[in-house]
Amino acid sequence: MNLKSSEPFWLVKNGLLNSYPSLRTQIKADMLIVGGGITGSLIAHQCIEDGYKTILVDKREIANGSTSATTSMLQYEIDMPLYKLISEIGENGAVKSYWACHEAIDKLEALVRQIKSDSGYKRKDSLYFAARRKDVSWLKKEFNARKKYGFSVQWLEAPEIRQKYHFNNTYGGILSSQGASMDAFRFTHDLLAYNQKRGLEIYDKTNIEKVNYQKGNIEARTEYGNIIKAKKIIYCNGYESVNMIKDKFVNLLSTFAIVSERNDQDLSYLNSTLVWNTAKPYIYMRTTDDNRILIGGGDEKFINTEKRDKLLLKKQQDLEKQLQDIFPDPGFRTDFVWAGTFGETKDGLPYIGAHPDFSSAYFVLGFGGNGITFSVTGMDMVSKMLEGKPHPLADYFKFKR
Repeated sequence: MNLKSSEPFWLVKNGLLNSYPSLRTQIKADMLIVGGGITGSLIAHQCIEDGYKTILVDKREIANGSTSATTSMLQYEIDMPLYKLISEIGENGAVKSYWACHEAIDKLEALVRQIKSDSGYKRKDSLYFAARRKDVSWLKKEFNARKKYGFSVQWLEAPEIRQKYHFNNTYGGILSSQGASMDAFRFTHDLLAYNQKRGLEIYDKTNIEKVNYQKGNIEARTEYGNIIKAKKIIYCNGYESVNMIKDKFVNLLSTFAIVSERNDQDLSYLNSTLVWNTAKPYIYMRTTDDNRILIGGGDEKFINTEKRDKLLLKKQQDLEKQLQDIFPDPGFRTDFVWAGTFGETKDGLPYIGAHPDFSSAYFVLGFGGNGITFSVTGMDMVSKMLEGKPHPLADYFKFKR
């Protein structure tokens, strides 16, 4: 009998935080937000801040999609290194995208304090180390690019990494001072509860089956025939957007994560640092606030959930082995193992904005390893779009770019 949980750690840890009704009436609003994960909660917060009557719906229970599966490592580093992104989209867009993610971590901290969220938000450094000797040359190129554009970074040689973090099989790396971790599942619930008190209407287990898009308004019909009328609809539904949009704009991947039992060893030397490496696919690691080690990676092309979930045992063993190679004898015994699906774009950037096939609609799709920080940037972008004002990143995050 396998007693390890295949549910995401955050779901089991938090239990049922808040429960919302399904929609049973006809209703009107200025804004209809589809998606009750962390992205939807952030965009809903911004809409309430801006004075719009706002409704949020989700076909599942709140935060039970990708938000429950995220490792919640908050980094400004985009999946595509800065020096490569510059060559892909130009200096202006690349540097502004990196700085937007950098600033998003500060904005998220301010929001945690504003709503008094009990989500374990903690500022941390971020260590990006070379998993192979041949990666050192380009990783130093990345270090120089970040330093050139003002990011607070330092280069650590392999002996320094071993001394500071007890890691083996490293060849040097970039230590950044800007990063954080949190429990995104709890934060999402905290943020929605905060805004419900300010007028946000929330309906989970409410599936939108059809939307009539018109210039200046939309009409959405649920599976039970209830009608929602709104001036705008904002989709914050992540990888499920591929079922709506005909373009080939994102590749879906499955990622895997394991969390250890509570550890009796002193992990204080790890508690203030997020760790990831240059392996392909890369692995990433952090500790939790109850002294567990969380490690993720092993990305695979997504086919379907059944085939993905059959890989859980193999991916657990692979991640345990990779951890042992880097970090011998941390007292690691797997307590939770789970899988999630996420999107990878051609340039590591999100899709935020309008799509020509959908009138009166916006999308906030924070794909990649920076989904949360991209969603924070999306708050300001959506706010400006609704006012008809330009945003400096709009052209870099748009569809058909």
